[in-house]
Amino acid sequence: MKIKFILFIFIATWLALLVRVFMLSVESNTYYEKLSYDNTIKTEQIPPVRGEILDINNKPVAINELGFKVQLAPHLTLKKNQHIFDEEINNLLKLLPNLDKEKMIKNYKKADSYYNHNFIDIVDFVSYEEIMPVYSILNLREKINIVSSPKRFYPYNEVAAHSIGYVARANKSDIKDDKLQELIGYTGKSGIEKYYNTYLQGEAGKREIKVNANNQEIEELSSEPAVENRKLKLNIDIELQKYISSLFVKKSGAVVVMGLDGAILSASSFPEYDLNTFVAGISHEEWDRLSNSLEKPFTNKLVHGLYPPGSVIKTGLGLIYITAPEIGPNWGVYCTASMPLGKRVFRCWKKDGHGNTGITKAIRESCDDYFYKGSIQLGIKKMSDGLIRYGLGRKTGVDLPNEFIGTVPSREWKRKKYNKAWYIGETVNTSIGQGDFLTTPMQMAQFTALMATAKLPKPHFAKMIGDEEVKPEFEEVLDEDELRKLPIIQKAMYEVCNYPSGTATNYLSSKVKIAGKTGTAQVVGILQDIEERELEHEMEYYTRSHAWFATYGPYEDPKYVVLVMVEHGGHGGAAAGKIVSNIYNKLLEMGYIKK
Repeated sequence: MKIKFILFIFIATWLALLVRVFMLSVESNTYYEKLSYDNTIKTEQIPPVRGEILDINNKPVAINELGFKVQLAPHLTLKKNQHIFDEEINNLLKLLPNLDKEKMIKNYKKADSYYNHNFIDIVDFVSYEEIMPVYSILNLREKINIVSSPKRFYPYNEVAAHSIGYVARANKSDIKDDKLQELIGYTGKSGIEKYYNTYLQGEAGKREIKVNANNQEIEELSSEPAVENRKLKLNIDIELQKYISSLFVKKSGAVVVMGLDGAILSASSFPEYDLNTFVAGISHEEWDRLSNSLEKPFTNKLVHGLYPPGSVIKTGLGLIYITAPEIGPNWGVYCTASMPLGKRVFRCWKKDGHGNTGITKAIRESCDDYFYKGSIQLGIKKMSDGLIRYGLGRKTGVDLPNEFIGTVPSREWKRKKYNKAWYIGETVNTSIGQGDFLTTPMQMAQFTALMATAKLPKPHFAKMIGDEEVKPEFEEVLDEDELRKLPIIQKAMYEVCNYPSGTATNYLSSKVKIAGKTGTAQVVGILQDIEERELEHEMEYYTRSHAWFATYGPYEDPKYVVLVMVEHGGHGGAAAGKIVSNIYNKLLEMGYIKK
């Protein structure tokens, strides 16, 4: 029995050894072969060059400035190599005296370790003009590596800043979402640069090289070029954009010039800021100055600015009124300048009232009383449902990141947000674009296009993505009755700008016949016991109303929407009429509108 046991142990041991030999020699062959290959063959990724952004006339608005980054060999901070490190740093400073010594040392030490065998970036960017005179000298030094490294540059500085956006260093969150950004080091942070980042940054190339034990290249085995320099052409005309910027000096707000197919010819948020300050990194002082400004220059007011629309929504609401069985096109009111409701009095802006008022006069002269009483007839549900159908309270779909949706108040909205009951006074406030009603300038531009053409276009900046043309998209939102009665609203909008009592007529000097609607959106409420309203220009600046003017033209053959919103500008026509006139005259001068 003892002999059998010893024999069993002997056979089992040999079987285990045979299995282990088999595993090492046959089964693990692939694993060790790959390990050996990785030790001798090195794969390098080739960073792609970011695509340029062009305006409608092929003028570059975001380009790559030619330059280089400086790299230093690893392991030079070891005690035995410290003298080499000091020598290389001093040589760089002699040849390129503008370099920051402390920053170079800090960058090197942060990346240097026993496990890193790659050259280390110590200078991110040196311009072509600066490095060319010394390039051949630096290239002869074994421990220094000069690598092509273009930097984003915005030739027009602050013009169209919020639309174009900027690139800056990729952070951990960016790299987590897109590993390519770890290789490139930069990513789109805002505007079009961010929205089209994946397209613009391209795809990395790859090369396989054979290296020796010291990580030195012996030969190149294969190479796959990067997919790069993808161009993006916009509908924006940068010259028009520059002109509009000159009209908004020392003003805050937003301007949208949009074709009725949704193509954005110009879009600005004011005040603007220089995009180039963010590429290399903005100083703490400049950041604090901009971020603490009450004008909020960092906010893209086109899609992130939420404002009460005021009387601008009276065009769409008027269409809802005249197509509703409860009201209809022939319904009217007698405006006495005030409407008692419960314990409140809702006043019209005109001290003496408007007298007999129908839909055309209500829009032309912006009679609040007509819309107050109409809202009581109709109710908040039909009002809010119709306005949402017309594009408010939802995204326009514009190609900018993180677009806000705003608020069209309703019973359901209030219950969901505050868990409170709805009051009829809130319906009345909503009818003149006040209360909790909030919209973005981009939404109001789209809304105005609907009033002009009966179609809701999708706003878009991009004209050509590579060789692919961006096709216009429309949403059909009006029913047959609304389509039949829309000309009533369009005629009223024409009279706003051309009739003697129109709210915009006296403020216009446009050579183009236009239609539109002014709006004055209150920032602070007016107390019930105040009978004489304080004039806007007499109020403290930040308590003045926002001024809206939404237009389209030419009236006979509509081509463009021009929307202007001036923060704390007061009356819409007075604050924005001249700006709107100048923009239409410029469109005429530039040939966008034919005489």
